[in-house]
Amino acid sequence: MPGLLEFFLLCFTSLFTMINPIGVIPLYLGATQAFDAAEAKRVAVRAVLTSALLLVSFAITGKAIFDFFSITIDSLRIVGGVLFFLMGFDMLQARAVRRREPEETDTHYATDVAITPLAIPMITGPGAITMVILLMKDAADLPHRVAFFSALFAVLALTLLILIAGKRIRAVLGENGNKVLMRLMGLIVMVIAVEFFFAGLIPKIQPLFA
Repeated sequence: MPGLLEFFLLCFTSLFTMINPIGVIPLYLGATQAFDAAEAKRVAVRAVLTSALLLVSFAITGKAIFDFFSITIDSLRIVGGVLFFLMGFDMLQARAVRRREPEETDTHYATDVAITPLAIPMITGPGAITMVILLMKDAADLPHRVAFFSALFAVLALTLLILIAGKRIRAVLGENGNKVLMRLMGLIVMVIAVEFFFAGLIPKIQPLFA
């Protein structure tokens, strides 16, 4: 069992890599393009809080839930890849990630995009879910569990700060710059989607050719 500091650093770097806050920025900017800075910040806060609740829940009960429903991480990767691809395609057309219904209020729309696609599956994706389950399993005693949860909350807090900074960058670019950036980021999200999809699909079909 590694020391507390070593375990904290292991958890922090592993979770930061899996959550990838920098990679969340394109989707966040696309989802909040119609909002002012204050509302976009509230979306970021909702998304991170939702992710915190989900990741803590998966850390505590995730393995039992997956076993009960016979769900595999590879299946989650495939579904996440399809969702990302559709979102990226909308962004490539310089459209919002999710179309807003005429009767939908600002609050309802903002809450919806904060949960999907930002919290799920972008922040709380297959990699992050798998990582919290594995790290929680490795935290054999109370001090190491405290180190694990401290690292998790530190990464989520950093994710929130990065998303808020991303909105400021968009404000500097202006309308035309935002459209160009959204198309570019839509392409990046679609590439991420392909990686997710095949990362889940290949382990599924490999046994067929064994």
